[in-house]
Amino acid sequence: MGRVVCFANQKGGVGKTTTCVNLCAAVKDKRRKILLIDADPQGNATTGMGVSKHAGLTLYDVLIRGAPMASAIVQTKYGDVVPANLDLSGAAVELVDVPERELVLKKALAPIREAYEYIFIDCPPSLGLLTLNALAAADTVLIPMQCEFYAMEGLADLTTSMRLVRSRFNPALKIEGIVLTMYDRRLSFAGQVAQEVQRYFGKALYKTVVPRNVRIAEAPSHGKPVSAYSRLSRGAEAYDCLAIEFFKHNHTTDV
Repeated sequence: MGRVVCFANQKGGVGKTTTCVNLCAAVKDKRRKILLIDADPQGNATTGMGVSKHAGLTLYDVLIRGAPMASAIVQTKYGDVVPANLDLSGAAVELVDVPERELVLKKALAPIREAYEYIFIDCPPSLGLLTLNALAAADTVLIPMQCEFYAMEGLADLTTSMRLVRSRFNPALKIEGIVLTMYDRRLSFAGQVAQEVQRYFGKALYKTVVPRNVRIAEAPSHGKPVSAYSRLSRGAEAYDCLAIEFFKHNHTTDV
């Protein structure tokens, strides 16, 4: 059964979608069967994987119109994708009167979980019904985090939300890991934040850090992960290392 990993941080601009897309591609590069579900109405993960937001069925059709998850899957060189677009922004309102509304995504995922080794869910940067659905469906949460003070606050908010989800919908939910993004070793505060996260979360903090890198920033405009856009860049190397560490966290061999 595929391991469902939710990429979440209640603060925006921390590299959440970038990490979801690029780690997905790095996992795919290592011949793993992987699906990325875009649960953010902005649809940035969709375009980052080179998929049109308007070419076919999306997650909105799955959650609101009852379309089978399999019917919305788009195959790409970087991993399979369930796209999203702005239609999804209305899903939270439309789900309000649905019985067990927090579990709609989990139920929709059930028929396809056996087909994948990993299923990544990119969440919006807020705690609404879409994020609650993702957290309720996930086995673990991977938290990308920028090394700044406000990101620390976002991390605290997310862990509070996770406790709420555990108590009501998903008792087995765990932290997959915390990944430091946009890391600049020249800034002393970056090191201080890393030390604080290490102190509170210990082994949950990934050793691999994702540096500030222009190639990572440029890649989405070309509809590609950084490994396809600039394979020899520092950004691509970082996500390749992150994939290897991700497998070790999951006790996966042969990487």
